[in-house]
Amino acid sequence: MAADGPLYLGFDLSTQQLKAIVVQSDLTVVSSAKVDFDQDFGAKYNIKKGVLLNEAEGEVFAPVALWLESLDLVLQRLQDEKTPLNRIKGISGSCQQHGSVYWSHQAEELLAGLNSDKSLVEQLTPAFSHPYAPNWQDHSTQHECDKFEEAVGGAERLAQITGSAAHHRFTGTQIMRLRRKLPEMYSSTSRISLVSAFLASLFLGSVAPMDISDACGMNLWDIPENNWSQTLLDLAAGGSKEGGAELRQKLGEVRQDGGGSMGSISSYFVQKYGFSADCGVAPFTGDNPATILALPLRPLDAIVSLGTSTTFLMSTPVYKPDPSYHFFNHPTTPGQYMFMLCYKNGGLAREKVRDVLPKPEGADVWENFNKAALATPPLDVKAEGDKAKLGLYFYLPEIVPNISAGTWRYECNAKDGSELQEVEKPWPVETDARAIIESQALSMRLRSQKLVHAPREGLPAQPRRVYLVGGGSLNPAITSVLADVLGGADGVYKLDVGGNACALGGAYKAVWAFERAEGETFDELIGKRWKEEGAIQKVGEGYKEGVFEQYGEVLGAFEEMEERILKVARNK
Repeated sequence: MAADGPLYLGFDLSTQQLKAIVVQSDLTVVSSAKVDFDQDFGAKYNIKKGVLLNEAEGEVFAPVALWLESLDLVLQRLQDEKTPLNRIKGISGSCQQHGSVYWSHQAEELLAGLNSDKSLVEQLTPAFSHPYAPNWQDHSTQHECDKFEEAVGGAERLAQITGSAAHHRFTGTQIMRLRRKLPEMYSSTSRISLVSAFLASLFLGSVAPMDISDACGMNLWDIPENNWSQTLLDLAAGGSKEGGAELRQKLGEVRQDGGGSMGSISSYFVQKYGFSADCGVAPFTGDNPATILALPLRPLDAIVSLGTSTTFLMSTPVYKPDPSYHFFNHPTTPGQYMFMLCYKNGGLAREKVRDVLPKPEGADVWENFNKAALATPPLDVKAEGDKAKLGLYFYLPEIVPNISAGTWRYECNAKDGSELQEVEKPWPVETDARAIIESQALSMRLRSQKLVHAPREGLPAQPRRVYLVGGGSLNPAITSVLADVLGGADGVYKLDVGGNACALGGAYKAVWAFERAEGETFDELIGKRWKEEGAIQKVGEGYKEGVFEQYGEVLGAFEEMEERILKVARNK
């Protein structure tokens, strides 16, 4: 570690952990620490995987006090690592999207008067009108989702306004339900923060404004108008103009600039942990926006996160909303948008298919799955005239498309996708290994096709590069099949940031916020300093002439298969 020079601190407050990463101006990581919620506080808060459940109502939520204790603990752990916190010039971070925190009327006074001799949880418990924050896994708001779409004329219109159709986890529907369920709590709430603004508020010593990219995950922000939607505010607040105006005050203004300083760090952290009084706090953002900040993502580049869930991300200057995916304002670049697909059935679904296969003799639990996936040709078309095999493998109710749990297998003409029909009996389990990866990749390709174009003359429309992150990126069979389906004119790459993409995105955001020149964009500054060596590894050639087109021929059939299944589900 260099003996002097500024340092920058990035956080990731996820569902199960709080991570902190310290980087130098050249983006080199110099220190890190983390708190595992279950391991460190599970017994105290009775949590499982970071959350509490009310299964009867579909509620999933976390104790806000847990996060307060975790912040003190993670900073203590940085101190224990001899991290020179006095050299930190700026702080930013990433937090789980869609969660909401409810401040009491005492909040500003308590935040401003923190005593470094006491812990955050000792002093700030009365600062919250509600002790819990809804989590993104919450699914208690179907009634409110229906009302949101009805209020503007349907899912498509809501997506045009807010970037997304109505979703259970989105903050607007959560606020609407909590106002109805807990009216006294709502009336005693002075401000409502997203989790990212909540964490920033602790460092600022006052309630921080929301970040514009994170605000897009609420179904309340009118993206084309760049303002709160008064219609949706009124609805969430009970249906009156007066209620909508009151909710607007509770939400506050939205920070338009993702960089710069919102103010200096609270004296609590100066006195307790040795931060410099000059350390600034930049806007915090959501975990998905932060992911695309973990590397200088260029137009036509895509990130596929292969974790428990699967996420597909792209940065684009084109705003083309649709109910089946999400658009957010870019977290650092005005005029750019972030396109996102989110699937519940990611790693878990692949594991379910894996576990039906014979158990391998060796230590690699994926050995037989990988052999089967790589031994099966694309769409299981072995010879001229063979039918292409398509399937959906949903072990959990899916977001995109909105279908309940189930498994479906179809066949169609491999040349043009015609003659689509459901198979009468399952094909061999070995075929499922490749089919499930193809299914997940075909869904991404189908929904992103409006946003890609030919990266250079003579090639079909496709991403320029595809970056893979998450546990699935370590699996050669998964990366190979994804590359076959998605293409990638310049190849497919594994982004190796040790599971720290969100925290690094936050740290890089802090570097840009405090070191940018006048008018210098995030991509310009970080692009000069970010080093590919050691961070990315090419794991696939990407576009394969003939194979990519073969999947294109059945893309329409894949969409028709989804529509048929959706139609049956609606008629039940």
